[in-house]
Amino acid sequence: MKKNIINLAVAATLTLTAFSAAAEDMYRGAWYAVPGVSLMQDDSTVDNKRFGAGAFLKLGKELSDSFDVQGGVTYDNSGIYKQGTLGLDALYMFSRSNFRPFLLAGAGASGSKLDYAVKGTSGGMWSPMVNVGLGAQYLINDTFGLQADLREVWSRTRDLNGTVPVNAIGKTTVNNTLLNLGGIMRFGAPAAAPVIAAAPVAEPAPYVAPEPAPAPVVEPAPAPAPVVCKPTDETITVGAEKLFGFNKAALKADGKAALDEAAAKIKANPEIKAVIVTGHTDRIGTDAYNQKLSEKRAKQVADYLVAQGVDSALITAEGKGESEPVVQCTGNKATAKLVSCLQPNRRVEIRAEGTKQVGCN
Repeated sequence: MKKNIINLAVAATLTLTAFSAAAEDMYRGAWYAVPGVSLMQDDSTVDNKRFGAGAFLKLGKELSDSFDVQGGVTYDNSGIYKQGTLGLDALYMFSRSNFRPFLLAGAGASGSKLDYAVKGTSGGMWSPMVNVGLGAQYLINDTFGLQADLREVWSRTRDLNGTVPVNAIGKTTVNNTLLNLGGIMRFGAPAAAPVIAAAPVAEPAPYVAPEPAPAPVVEPAPAPAPVVCKPTDETITVGAEKLFGFNKAALKADGKAALDEAAAKIKANPEIKAVIVTGHTDRIGTDAYNQKLSEKRAKQVADYLVAQGVDSALITAEGKGESEPVVQCTGNKATAKLVSCLQPNRRVEIRAEGTKQVGCN
């Protein structure tokens, strides 16, 4: 008996709802302000590593998935040594989740003043400043959060009474340690779209069939011709909603139920020889980020199908990012209207391929 290659397409279309999370794992290009307080331990050459307090105000911008930039002013006072800075820092972000550790490096200008042992004398000067450090942000919600960092600051200061090692022109390099703690106030980030409940579907009225008319008397029909054995194509469609939270790659409980049905259909058809799981996103965010997110979602679905008993040797997971949209929408700013319009593009497709003889005994 001849066999024909057919495709059994199992399409699981992902309907993503807007999710107002504490902080999505997503680059949004937000601006933010960071006011805060600091604790400074000054260089031993100027004040024997004395501690002092200060304050700072910074303005930040999310530049990409991995980088922020922050610029601002600081002022610290440890007694006889006082320092103010105006600088710009680059931050390398290890994550865009609620907890965001980072490394920083920056440069700017430093204004310092040193009160000396001789009463009534002091020395002040402006100089270049560089600093490096590490820290972390924690977003409580989409608007507010916290930031802490520990950094080393190098600058120059003037010495007038010769009590510290200096060069020929009476200046010395100082290395101060600062611990900063501030609050984050984000603004300019697009808000997530609201959840829109589906309208209820009205039940049709029951149909009452009329009394059948008496059947006419007919001559017996000739015997039917033998059924010709021929292959046919079959398409099985399974819908799934709410597989993931907005911009997340972790499966939701109600999404797993749809995947359970898909897994059962695949296992019930031993003719299936390959299962391809493909993740898709919309165009909000960068190409690289969307590609990575689509791959994560496809792998999550593939891993879940394997956990439900589908042979892992059959499954291939891939991500297409934003490259294969099913709808086109106008606008570039991530407004609630645009997020809702692009909803059909955010999906995961499961395609099962195999061989099956249909319509033959």
